[in-house]
Amino acid sequence: MMKIKFFLLSLLIAGICSQSIGQPAKKLVQVIVTPNNADWTYKKGDRAEFQITVLKNNVLLDNIEVSYRINPEKVDTWEEGTVTLKKGVASVKAKRFKEAGFLRCHASVEVDGKTYSSYATAGFSPGDIEPTTTLPSDFEQFWKEAKAELAKVPIKPVLTLMPERCTDKVDVYHVSIDNIEGKIYGILCKPKAEGNYPAILHVPGAGIRPYNGDTWSAEKGIITFQIGIHGIPVNLDQGVYNDLRYGALNKYWVTNLDDKDNYYYKRVYLGCVRAVDFIESLPCFNGEDIAVTGGSQGGALSIITAGLDDRIDYLASLYPALSDLTGYLHDRAGGWPHMFRDSFTNKPEKVETSKYYDVVNFARFVQVPGWYSWGYNDNVCPPTSMHAAYNVIRAPKELHVFQETQHWTFPEQQEQKSNWLFEKLLK
Repeated sequence: MMKIKFFLLSLLIAGICSQSIGQPAKKLVQVIVTPNNADWTYKKGDRAEFQITVLKNNVLLDNIEVSYRINPEKVDTWEEGTVTLKKGVASVKAKRFKEAGFLRCHASVEVDGKTYSSYATAGFSPGDIEPTTTLPSDFEQFWKEAKAELAKVPIKPVLTLMPERCTDKVDVYHVSIDNIEGKIYGILCKPKAEGNYPAILHVPGAGIRPYNGDTWSAEKGIITFQIGIHGIPVNLDQGVYNDLRYGALNKYWVTNLDDKDNYYYKRVYLGCVRAVDFIESLPCFNGEDIAVTGGSQGGALSIITAGLDDRIDYLASLYPALSDLTGYLHDRAGGWPHMFRDSFTNKPEKVETSKYYDVVNFARFVQVPGWYSWGYNDNVCPPTSMHAAYNVIRAPKELHVFQETQHWTFPEQQEQKSNWLFEKLLK
């Protein structure tokens, strides 16, 4: 019996050790590309110089050939070639960039038969980037009528307590509410203490997944409502969402793109308005202060909700998707989901529908203070597209650029965002 116990203990220890010595996130060889301006930003007509550094075991490598290519993001290569590292460093000077936009330098090396690569992105007068999409003459009327139809639908909230997620300070509920079609589901977290509180609406990034709710903010005295957009409960097993992701909801973002009245995102955008309706109906809501926040698709929905619904008081948007979608039709990067890069989507009726759903056209109507953040290296939501939306906003706004981030955030970004929201809501 003792031998069996010892054997099982040995297996357990071996398993723990094997996990602890798994492949690290950091690679053995690091390729670092850095623009020569500290803020990675230049004026139109400037020439950016990129420094390429290669290290192995944190030691500079020497006399190694580096391949590079330079191109505006998501657009064909401008120039390419090779340079040789001298004391671990090489420099590449790009051609003059004469337009407002972004220029990306990719570098790769082969070390011990394996290829390592990285890139950096220089911005050129990003504040001058103008959108390529246009505002339909009936845009405001279209959404006014859509919201009027939604208003005819009773909210019919159903709240189910989730005891396993409650804390000593916060009650957590799975919620369903009626939308223009079907339902919106979400996780409500509200302080247990009696009182009237401000609220944050959390809108989701792209994909199909469950949600846990934001108890952390609720413990600080804020009602939080985190929603899904697909009309399915947000507390199911992961396998259900996986099946939908690769089945019925695969590429949902192009569903009915040729019909503005039935495009997939119409129900989604109205669902965000319905979520605000629900928050407004809560007895514990203070009746005054609502913020909306999210990243990627959620960053888009934050701007869209603020543009659609004047009950929103503040917004915090991280790397917003769905921005200036038609960029590709004008030889520059367009926003996620990059739908106008191929002949399947490049149809006049699809392009026309996109104008009613592009973040740019909602950004024109934002009237509340906003906190925005993204990186020049974002490889999912091109910074060209995000600046196109940001630049048309006339409300008070602040942009926090973390240049090297791709489609992710540093903890410091999240901390800044939370502090900004708390300062506004808990004043």
